[in-house]
Amino acid sequence: MRYLFFTNTPAHVHLYKYGVRELQAMGHDVLVLGRDYGCTKDLLDYYDLPHEIYGSCGTTKYSLFKSLPFHYVNIFRAVRRFKPDLIFGMGGYAAHAGAVSRTPVILLLDSEPTSLDHVVSRPFAKAILTPHTFGKDLADNHYQFRGFKETAYLHPDVYEPSVDIRAELGLDPDETFVVVRFNAFGSHHDVGHGGFTPERRRELIELLGERATVFVLDESEERRDGDLDTRPFDFHPALVHDVLAEASLLVADTQTMVTEAALLGTPAIRSNSFVGDDDMGNFVELERQGLISNLKSFDDVMARAEELLTDDGAKARWADKRDAFLADKVNLTDVIVQVALNYGSVERVDSLTRHTVPA
Repeated sequence: MRYLFFTNTPAHVHLYKYGVRELQAMGHDVLVLGRDYGCTKDLLDYYDLPHEIYGSCGTTKYSLFKSLPFHYVNIFRAVRRFKPDLIFGMGGYAAHAGAVSRTPVILLLDSEPTSLDHVVSRPFAKAILTPHTFGKDLADNHYQFRGFKETAYLHPDVYEPSVDIRAELGLDPDETFVVVRFNAFGSHHDVGHGGFTPERRRELIELLGERATVFVLDESEERRDGDLDTRPFDFHPALVHDVLAEASLLVADTQTMVTEAALLGTPAIRSNSFVGDDDMGNFVELERQGLISNLKSFDDVMARAEELLTDDGAKARWADKRDAFLADKVNLTDVIVQVALNYGSVERVDSLTRHTVPA
């Protein structure tokens, strides 16, 4: 069979990379359509996945909307050439490619606030797959799996550190380090949302720098921490999970990396305007399990960061909590492969059930 996967962001490359490899090893034809956004292209090259780039996109909302017509033209051309039997993706690009080519589409979604994506994509989906924590019922063909999209690549069955990351980073064996991740908030689903202001970024880095070496990952196109004492990241982006696994703490105003840290057993603090009563189900669940802290108040962020960095036993406890949490979660790569082999007939896959909104 012929399978097409859409990777619009770096996280999508991680989501599908092992599934693509397994299907290739079985003798199937696979193509990945990627967007040159962030380090997406670097990851596709690094993992040697069969891919074409359908277009580029900066980290501003204007950049995305300006590029949409060109993206769709290139996507439709690529789909006509490849003639897939089944398409996997996370939104409108995949859904509309399927509609135009009359190809079944499997949508894998994990963000409740992206209502626009849901509206424009779900009418064209053969099936929609979401984590068991997803807080909306999208359609009759909406199925759930026990886990998150990140369990496709960070489940214990598939993830192993690939290098001595301390040596890669130039760190001493017992040197405490922290990762700080700042979001560009440039996607369409980020409209009206934000994270740390430049002033609070500086305050945060100064506090963390008093107790640990600080590495800053800034998704925006221009670093804003000025002359602060931070260590530059000088490693391939494919190694970021090894970095997170070894870190003592992650502080972020972004989303995916917080989940990744939790699944790697690293304490994580998340603070942005999504936090609150209508927060996404995966973050509510991870906080309930004691793996992350969702904090609206910047003062609370500072206090929690200092608390965790002075707690010598935190990493060991988090590893135990992570193991307990993942004990009944699926390796999502296995699910993706089974869905592919069953031509998208998700009802034949034992680890998928009709979605019910969590109480």
